Amino acid sequence: MFVRRSAAVLAATAVIGTAFAPAALADESPSAAPSQAVPSGLYGTTDPTYDGVWRQSLALLAQDTVDVRPAAKAVDWLVGQQCASGAFAAYRPDPAAECGAKTQVDTNSTAAALQALEALDAKDSVTGAAVKWLKSVQNEDGGWGYLPGTPSDTNSTAVVIGALEAADVDPQDVPSKDDRTPYDALRGLSVPCAEDGGGAFAYQPDKKGRLAANADATAAGVLGALGEGMAAEPEEGADGDTSKGSRCVAGDSLSIKDAAANGAGYLADAVAKDGHLKSALAGAKDQPDYGNTADAVVALATSGRTVEAGKSLAWLEKNSADWAAQSGPAAYAQLIFAAHAAGTDPRAFGGADLVKQLGATGPAASEAGTDAKSGSTDGNADNTDNTDKSDKDDTDGGVSAWWIVGVGLVGGIGIGFLISGRKKKQQ
Repeated sequence: MFVRRSAAVLAATAVIGTAFAPAALADESPSAAPSQAVPSGLYGTTDPTYDGVWRQSLALLAQDTVDVRPAAKAVDWLVGQQCASGAFAAYRPDPAAECGAKTQVDTNSTAAALQALEALDAKDSVTGAAVKWLKSVQNEDGGWGYLPGTPSDTNSTAVVIGALEAADVDPQDVPSKDDRTPYDALRGLSVPCAEDGGGAFAYQPDKKGRLAANADATAAGVLGALGEGMAAEPEEGADGDTSKGSRCVAGDSLSIKDAAANGAGYLADAVAKDGHLKSALAGAKDQPDYGNTADAVVALATSGRTVEAGKSLAWLEKNSADWAAQSGPAAYAQLIFAAHAAGTDPRAFGGADLVKQLGATGPAASEAGTDAKSGSTDGNADNTDNTDKSDKDDTDGGVSAWWIVGVGLVGGIGIGFLISGRKKKQQ
């Protein structure tokens, strides 16, 4: 889920700039101090330029998932990041300024914010505008790319599906101009059973149209194919029966449920040996992929594969503490989502209270007992309390690969640069 240190990443850092370095090297480098004052309503203390809305959205959604009432100023900060169009950028340092042609809005930030704000009962004018914008930038194949007009990818399409579902919009009722649905796009990104990595989801086709299995994309794709968001619920009545193994369902008429089951089977095989996923760039040793393993737990549990989900969750309970502490609010949120989906108490996660740890990275919240949902502010509000959070741990923003894919595009290096460096044996 997180890009590791490598020559490729260091080269990418030179193109994107120093603001990208803390996110790219999150797993192995000390957290860097923010290059600018961080708004007091925002979770995390590192430079929010590339992940402010993403990490805030995950933090608020995770708190709502465990019945914690987020601080009103934290919700208002997120609402204030919205452009008049309904879209969100990764971060707007001056929400009072109108969004212009140079404002880099994206589908991932918008969809993540929509999932969080729907959970928090934000105003219809806020959530409705986000839905309208997402529909307006849908590609002809039914999916979405990170940036409007870029080719569809599994991760972006999946996070938008989760947002539409959160807003009570059936993705089947969101056809493109070519009458293709988001599920059609996901089916087209499912690796055929007869090919290497069959059953997995690819991030995008390569230049020759071939699909390569990608664990990041598969975890996201399974949730999207099931019509679930990041805070997915475990499948009701799931008994963990894996008697069918990872049998891949083939055929030209592959249903979206088959595609989800195939992807879950791929993930089940990938975590069978060690309980976790691995990821590495060319020239680097395989590293445990904590973030993507957490996402895989959610996908497996939601697919009814509770045995594999439980094994991976147990691995995370034993091994993820240092990663989460270094990576910050989005990482804590991912672990909370994993525990929630697997039916485990995130307040007793390997001896740690994830809810408390997440809360320490942002404005004080409280247990939800009253109607705490905010969203009282319409978009384009002036929520620029740019006060340093010196009383918080110096944690990184916990930038997800769903976001980092977009940063590659924004920085001009292209996703192909980041993905092509990965070893094909991502497991």
